[in-house]
Amino acid sequence: MANLRRGISKTGVLILGTGGVIGTGALFGSTGMAASAGPALVISWVVASIIYSFIGINYIDLGIRFPEAGGPCRYSLYTHGRFTNLITSVASLVWYVFIPPIEAVAVVEGLTYFDPGLLNSSGTPTTAGALVAFGLIVIFVPLNYFGIQFFHRLTNALGGFKLIVYLVLAAGAVIFLGHASAFTRYHGFAPFGFSGVLAAVPVAMFAFGGIRVLPDFSEELTDARDLKVSIIVSLVGQAIIYTLFGVAFVMAINWSDLGVGRGIWGKLGSVSGNPFVLLTTHRDVAVLLVLAVVVAILGPFGDGYVYQGAGSRVLLAIGRSEYGPSRLKQVSERHGVPIWGLLGLAGLGAIITLLTAPVPTIYTLINDAVVAGYLGFASVPISMLAVRGRNRSLAATLVGAAGFAGASLVVYWSGWPSVPYGLLVTAVVIAAFALVSDVGDWAGGIWYVVYAAFLLLMAAIGSVGYKDVVSFDLGSAIVVVVSVVVFLPWALRSRLPSTNEAAADPSPQLSSGGATQ
Repeated sequence: MANLRRGISKTGVLILGTGGVIGTGALFGSTGMAASAGPALVISWVVASIIYSFIGINYIDLGIRFPEAGGPCRYSLYTHGRFTNLITSVASLVWYVFIPPIEAVAVVEGLTYFDPGLLNSSGTPTTAGALVAFGLIVIFVPLNYFGIQFFHRLTNALGGFKLIVYLVLAAGAVIFLGHASAFTRYHGFAPFGFSGVLAAVPVAMFAFGGIRVLPDFSEELTDARDLKVSIIVSLVGQAIIYTLFGVAFVMAINWSDLGVGRGIWGKLGSVSGNPFVLLTTHRDVAVLLVLAVVVAILGPFGDGYVYQGAGSRVLLAIGRSEYGPSRLKQVSERHGVPIWGLLGLAGLGAIITLLTAPVPTIYTLINDAVVAGYLGFASVPISMLAVRGRNRSLAATLVGAAGFAGASLVVYWSGWPSVPYGLLVTAVVIAAFALVSDVGDWAGGIWYVVYAAFLLLMAAIGSVGYKDVVSFDLGSAIVVVVSVVVFLPWALRSRLPSTNEAAADPSPQLSSGGATQ
């Protein structure tokens, strides 16, 4: 059987984690976040970076220990068995199925500068726009098909260029269009209070979730130990860039250009079109408009093909775990890529892009993806703690608990109806896989099912949800306490007896294939 091939250098993985996965989050994130937090969205970016740092540390620990394609949806297989792993795998798959279409639609929003007919007044693609997005998903396939060396060179070039133009655009917007008074002029710095700051975090977490692609490509790194520095540098670099874009958005805001009444922060989530293109179109600094259009098109385009490549590794991991068709674990003899995983993800993404004409805006798709993604991310700290066993250090315990609590909060803060929609899609796909696959012992994953039901309940009764029975602050506190005090110990007690053996001998990750030089 053909194997994946190692080909991503230390420099390459650093660029992949910074310029390679910076796209929609930087461009659209601040607009959606401003609708919840106002100018205090810059604090939301900082809070998101802190939460994700705890998840990132878990990725470092497990990614080096188990350097395999789609690793984050395989770790729980070694610690909690097949049923828990099926939930993790499907949640990861739903995350990756949504993101290439989100990025393709974001490219379409950038292209509306040249053809306004690609987008309607409500912010959704027209039929023509959806067809363009469909075409982009198709284009993402060959960019991943010709092997990891081609992907590596392309990502180094495009990711490096993206990083430069993103920084220049954000800095230019601050210098030439910015007004510091915008932070307090309209209802103060935090018009919705600190609860608004936290409510904006899920959109920010969508952006930081791009770091997840690094452990997904870990089997193809020339040295898996490069994950440590790449995840740390990516986290810090992304935090700086996203916060800078948040500052630039607030300082350069022009309400009439965005089509929103002056000072009505809550309406910014309904802005139609790329906000940075809109903010630079009628200004006198032509170079910023050019940069904004370039970023609006190339930024999400690069993000889209990277996510499609990483998602194909998730489908490869699902195939190796023997869920679904066996061909999912097939790797191209000629190019060393998971060909059926690539085609399968592209097919699902193409269908979603065709549906974007009648469905809600890009922010709704982002929130639904966040719910599924962070439901899957929640298992990573559990696996890290389970692998380390009873002899784990206090620092590792605190990091794992913080990562688990953070992922729980992100799901809860995503609110209603995103939580039920995200969980429903995940449940339906799990049921489909369960019909054709051996899901093993269900007992080890009962904690996961009850945990998801608990988050659904909290989203229903919290102020972010269907019924405003519990205040935002109290609801957040309940989620943290119950997650850490009830579900974390329950999950650790549910680990497999063989977890220690898997930790001592991490060879199982390559039992169904492995990277070659």
